[in-house]
Amino acid sequence: MKIFFDLLPVIFFFAAYEISGFFPDGAHALVTNWLASDIPSDQAPILIATFVAIVATVLQIGIVWLKHRKVDRMLWISLIVIAILGGATLAFHDDAFIKWKPTALYWLFGLILFVSDMVFRRNLIRRMLEGQIRLPDPIWQGLSLAWALFFVMLGTLNLYVAFSFSQNTWVIFKLFGCTALVFVFALVQGLYLSKHLIEDNTGH
Repeated sequence: MKIFFDLLPVIFFFAAYEISGFFPDGAHALVTNWLASDIPSDQAPILIATFVAIVATVLQIGIVWLKHRKVDRMLWISLIVIAILGGATLAFHDDAFIKWKPTALYWLFGLILFVSDMVFRRNLIRRMLEGQIRLPDPIWQGLSLAWALFFVMLGTLNLYVAFSFSQNTWVIFKLFGCTALVFVFALVQGLYLSKHLIEDNTGH
């Protein structure tokens, strides 16, 4: 359920894009009345989907705040990134901005992990997981750097798909491709870490 909630903006983005594609005339009429009269009809679905994703991200943060009375920094970062790049997509009617959004987010995550670990000596992955598992210090550092590198590579792959294939292919990749890659990488990491777990001998 948490995975679904975390993916809520992406799922709504995909759904809005696909539904708009099924009703091209209605989608085009909506964006021309809402934004400008000279918008090409094939750009209507991505503009509607972008707006829906922004709204979904705001709602996601609102739900988290009402439930926990605090919001994780990563959610705020996601909101800022999609507000800037999504807003630019709507303002300039150019899907290039929203195509950069996953890359900007992934690269930022990778940079945060790298700088926190190498500069400030604060391993964020360790802080998130050490309550559940115990690992040797070198493994914690390797795990952090592995995730940082993975996010950089995933962001680069997003750009390749976004600007080398059709818009529809990129939208599908954004939801299913990126999600699958994160899941597979996490699974591989889990299998690797299972070999390095430190047994808890405290009796708890």
